[in-house]
Amino acid sequence: MSDTVKYVLAEDRIPKAWYNIAADLPQPPPPVLHPGTGQPVGPDDLAPLFPMALIGQEVSTEREIEIPGPVRDVYRLWRPTPLYRARGLERALETPAKIYYKYEGVSPAGSHKPNTSVAQAFYNKEEGTARLATETGAGQWGSALAFAGALFGLEIDVYMVRVSFEQKPYRKALMEAYGARCVASPSEETATGRAILAKDPTSTGSLGIAISEAVEVAAQNDDTKYSLGSVLNHVLLHQTVIGREAIEQMEIAGDYPDIVVGCTGGGSNFAGSVFPFLGRQLRDGQNVRIIAAEPAACPSLTRGRYAYDFGDTSHLTPLVKMHTLGSQFVPSGIHAGGLRYHGMSPMVSHLKELGLIEARAYRQGECFAAGVQFAKAEGIVPAPEPMHAVKAVIDEALVCKEEGVARTILFNLCGHGHFDMQAYTDYLAGTLVDEELADSVLAEGFAGLPPIAAQ
Repeated sequence: MSDTVKYVLAEDRIPKAWYNIAADLPQPPPPVLHPGTGQPVGPDDLAPLFPMALIGQEVSTEREIEIPGPVRDVYRLWRPTPLYRARGLERALETPAKIYYKYEGVSPAGSHKPNTSVAQAFYNKEEGTARLATETGAGQWGSALAFAGALFGLEIDVYMVRVSFEQKPYRKALMEAYGARCVASPSEETATGRAILAKDPTSTGSLGIAISEAVEVAAQNDDTKYSLGSVLNHVLLHQTVIGREAIEQMEIAGDYPDIVVGCTGGGSNFAGSVFPFLGRQLRDGQNVRIIAAEPAACPSLTRGRYAYDFGDTSHLTPLVKMHTLGSQFVPSGIHAGGLRYHGMSPMVSHLKELGLIEARAYRQGECFAAGVQFAKAEGIVPAPEPMHAVKAVIDEALVCKEEGVARTILFNLCGHGHFDMQAYTDYLAGTLVDEELADSVLAEGFAGLPPIAAQ
């Protein structure tokens, strides 16, 4: 069984500020560009989609940004989240490695996503927004924003990727219980959705398509803003409460990680857990190896191209430089719906280019095997997304066993799998399919990159 690192649930244990890694970078990331002019975007370009407070955070280079009191008040419902020593898994692997995991599944929505949904809802409410439109993959983000909308009195419209909408019906039920509206994407409600369905009535959807639908709704309604669950700097910023707590908890445990692992789709939970540790490395030379684990079916970091691209399928968003598979890329219907995004966070991509992080891609079958092994050893059934991190951790722990070295490994278990049991049923029945992502499919996605991609 796991040992819990003792951690007093008191107000002074909840971070008072988010950490902004932009303050410590050896060189800044490339600018966000206006798709029409090719020039860096300004606040006015983003104002139709986001409140000014979030736009300010998006471009900030301050090291710490104060967490508003009302946001910390909501955080008290589940923060600080526990840090566990995975002794059961260590014994099962017969490894000398020490394995720790930060568990974000204790939040009301069951994942790390409320760390930013609460903040975004607060800032939108402060600036008079009545409704938020958003996308969601597997449903964790939609559930989190629905939860935050209920707390701050905002209407929430969620466009959920169709394949996940059909795979995970209880996610829709949870969103509706919080008062949100959940629509399968592509839908008939937007010009984007109708155009996609006209070409392919059986489209399984993608996060790029769902983003286009949500952005379209926000741009056409003055009382509505757009809310994003990953990728952008302000979203990653809000998630750093994870890593800031983990640093203090590791100190309480009398330990410090040699390796920090996180799963990556858009980059939010990865950034939240690793950025504070990476910031220490950049400032003080306290070195850690940082590993990003992504799905082989949507391998933006390991097989994507570092280029300017759109964040959505219909090209309604600004251009950002990121590791991308192309905005027209539609991944296969793997159960890790939260990792089915064609691009990686520009900030995470920048760190990869600087050589500060490494990346690995795993097939869903081997990830489910790792998830089941973790559940048997630790008692927590992980969501399909963090299974990728579990797989990477197991691999590293076995390397420690082979080398006879007792390294300390930390990872973020960003959510539980209680709404993903159909995925486990498919795995245990042997019906999961690991499709090979052909180079020709990637080439099609790269062919659609905008001309500015060569810069």
